[in-house]
Amino acid sequence: MKRFNRFMYPPWLRTCRAIAAQFCIPFCIFQAIRTILIPTTFDVLLLAVLILIATAIYLEII
Repeated sequence: MKRFNRFMYPPWLRTCRAIAAQFCIPFCIFQAIRTILIPTTFDVLLLAVLILIATAIYLEII
């Protein structure tokens, strides 16, 4: 199976990934505070998605 090399991505995709990496953790923190104060199903699901995206970027899966 071919391994993905993140340097083979087009420049616009690398830029989007860098922007997402910068904003993902602050959004996770904000969403966690919001979920603690006013927990709704949407907030919990959004927090889970944001944590998965942050983990994927940190582990360089995407």
